[in-house]
Amino acid sequence: MKSFYHYLMKYRHPKPQDEISKFANDAYNDHSFPKNTDNYDEISSYLEMNGAYLASMTVFDDAWERYQHEILKNI
Repeated sequence: MKSFYHYLMKYRHPKPQDEISKFANDAYNDHSFPKNTDNYDEISSYLEMNGAYLASMTVFDDAWERYQHEILKNI
């Protein structure tokens, strides 16, 4: 199973098309982002303390829902 970060990187785009692609670009540039975890609480806590680039936690929640949906689809 891939980490949330690995999943999020599929949304990277040189010219962000939406909030999730902007989040992906910013997470890529955040060298401290927890890259090897699939734990919601760990990532959420990190973003609350360090994710100044994230306009709203709703963006993370939307990306997380997509991530969970893809995991369930692949089971």
